[in-house]
Amino acid sequence: MTPYDAIPAQAVSRSPRAAARLIDGFGRAVTYLRVSVTDRCDLRCTYCMAEHMTFLPKAEVLSLEELDRLASAFVGLGVRKLRLTGGEPLVRKGIMTLVERLARHLRSGALDELTLTTNGTQLAQHAGDLARLGVRRINVSLDTLKPDLFRKLTRGGDLAKVLAGIDAALAAGIQVKINAVALKHDNAAELPALIQWAHGLGADMTLIETMPLGEIEEDRTDQYLSLAEVRRDLASFWTLSEIPYATGGPARYLRVEETGGRLGLITPLSHNFCEACNRVRLTCTGTLHTCLGRDDASDLRAVIRAGADDAALERAIFAAIGAKPQGHDFQIDAARPAVARHMSTTGG
Repeated sequence: MTPYDAIPAQAVSRSPRAAARLIDGFGRAVTYLRVSVTDRCDLRCTYCMAEHMTFLPKAEVLSLEELDRLASAFVGLGVRKLRLTGGEPLVRKGIMTLVERLARHLRSGALDELTLTTNGTQLAQHAGDLARLGVRRINVSLDTLKPDLFRKLTRGGDLAKVLAGIDAALAAGIQVKINAVALKHDNAAELPALIQWAHGLGADMTLIETMPLGEIEEDRTDQYLSLAEVRRDLASFWTLSEIPYATGGPARYLRVEETGGRLGLITPLSHNFCEACNRVRLTCTGTLHTCLGRDDASDLRAVIRAGADDAALERAIFAAIGAKPQGHDFQIDAARPAVARHMSTTGG
């Protein structure tokens, strides 16, 4: 239990703070918070992590109560969508307790969506509870359907566990979107088959350009594949129609007429999506990043651990949002990443 569990649903929905809006210096409303609950993961994807990662000590990671307080503060300020990320969020001890606490904002109407991004390895055991608590849609990261290639890309992962997790989520009534990073030398030729497979499940599919975050052993310039190039290739044998569909994230969606499914493209390098950015990221250490592609940071953990009341916490959040940059400056550079922190630390 936390002090926030005792707040009646009607008190949350009728709070005067719920009408407040987080508006950055460029007039963009921030309505979407991605919360990393851990930097740990049970896979070691080659484009995301170093093989031998040094993870954070427990004292630096926010407690479940602190994660609840910070996320709830953003909901009170007008955030309508919460996404739990990692690392791999489902390896965090007590994660379902946090989901249950945050689900009160769904019941009150203060929050439109509570969702998560997962690698799927732990999904089979949690899908039923996620559905029961109001999670209606999840993203599953999956770059290949070839067991050997999956094992290589994840440094030892078991594809069968991920597929079982996807099946469990669908059976529980959760809508699944498959996310795949486009990798020039690994899965480029497989992308059409991956899209067809996802659409055959009734799942949306999103392709993502590799992002220059954190030092890894791989050469990202060698693996980078422009999605503009992928789209041209797909359009040579499929009919791709522009559609106005949006989920609140950065993907631009097409309909593949031959499969009847939706295809999202996330293009931070070939075409950035900064002009409509409505997102900020809270790391598992309480650092708020208002831009994925910048080294900006506001330490909200220090604010709450210094004993700040709700008003002081809100002032700190407003100050951070006011400093949100206009856009990122991602570039693929073999010599160094655009941002030093790993995606697993930032929150996927």
